[in-house]
Amino acid sequence: MTNDDMLREFFLGFIKIHILHHAGEEPVYGLALIAELRRHGYELSPGTLYPVLHQLEKAGYLRRLNRVVNGKVRKYYVLTRRGGQALSDARAKIGELVGEVLEADVGRKRIKASKVSVREQRRFEADR
Repeated sequence: MTNDDMLREFFLGFIKIHILHHAGEEPVYGLALIAELRRHGYELSPGTLYPVLHQLEKAGYLRRLNRVVNGKVRKYYVLTRRGGQALSDARAKIGELVGEVLEADVGRKRIKASKVSVREQRRFEADR
């Protein structure tokens, strides 16, 4: 598996959780989700998104509602009780894991900053 494939897998998990989040706020449909995800920097094609929606529906996390819009049937998706529980569990796990990852990043930046300030201090003392 290439690095790009691995990153795609990571982000696909985040995208699924993002879909559940929005489906819990209001009924969502494919093209609106594509636009929403694009707003966050994710470029998904319908060929990628719709299988994800079908997978989430098949797993019982989303329920499909067919609505007629401008004379055409549009498939909307809403969060199910099972999807809501999965989203709640995912939020807890994400909070824990992302918090740790970001905390480590902040710690590295502090270490870098302290090294820079030590170097600057030495330079300052040497210039005296």
